[in-house]
Amino acid sequence: MRRILALTIAFTAAAAALLHAQQRYRGEGAAEPLRRGMPDAGVPGGFTFCRLWYDYSGLSEPSGIGWSTDYPRGDQNFVTRLRQLTAVRTTEWRDGESGHAALRATDPALFTCPFLFAVDAGTMILSNEEVTRLREYLLKGGFLWLDDFWGERAWQHWAGQLQRILPEYTIIDVPRDHRLFNTFYVVTEIPQIPSMQHWTRSGGNTAEFGEENPPHMRAVFDDEGRILVLMTHNTDIGDGWERETDSEVFFQLFSPPAYGIAMNVAIWVLTH
Repeated sequence: MRRILALTIAFTAAAAALLHAQQRYRGEGAAEPLRRGMPDAGVPGGFTFCRLWYDYSGLSEPSGIGWSTDYPRGDQNFVTRLRQLTAVRTTEWRDGESGHAALRATDPALFTCPFLFAVDAGTMILSNEEVTRLREYLLKGGFLWLDDFWGERAWQHWAGQLQRILPEYTIIDVPRDHRLFNTFYVVTEIPQIPSMQHWTRSGGNTAEFGEENPPHMRAVFDDEGRILVLMTHNTDIGDGWERETDSEVFFQLFSPPAYGIAMNVAIWVLTH
């Protein structure tokens, strides 16, 4: 409980500082990704948040817009909080912005990414070349986290894409006694975090698609127990980062658990 209280206080104290930096992104779309050169565009040697930029399959998600959902504010806030709440050194671009990049799987800079984050996996389509590069990245020590995809159709679509990348591996639920749940913060459950738009329109309902879809954390492990791919399904962890300054109530309900998982994942990836 002391850790939870300290986490909440830390978020509240820093929220005002983040608000000014985020003002210029409100209402802006992300038709093209913000590609930051790595490593020479910023201070080398730090943690850079990497987001997967992919082509749209033509399938739709009610509250998603493809690869750029929660971009760029979620990415910026993740890096800011990682720097504030842990001892991890993070990249900072020369303009003072937190180090984050959106890039395709075919970009050579992929292999400088400590982990790769992707959303709306139910809308993703990968070329054969992208499949090959993602497989190479993962088997060489990379890490991919899929978040914010809902329902059985989205799950089956992503499972098909993953089968192309890692056909020899099996998806399993992350055991509740796995160290990922208490690497930095103690996480007792997988929170179901909705998009703020859905939460507002539905009067506080956390399950999107109008039905009860329980949240899951699933993963692909290699033979040594390393997580290659992490999947948070039926929840939008990234909205807890992106929307932390948009609504005090939404922040109090969803940002602490969203960052609790985020910090655990970051520390796990950097130490395994």
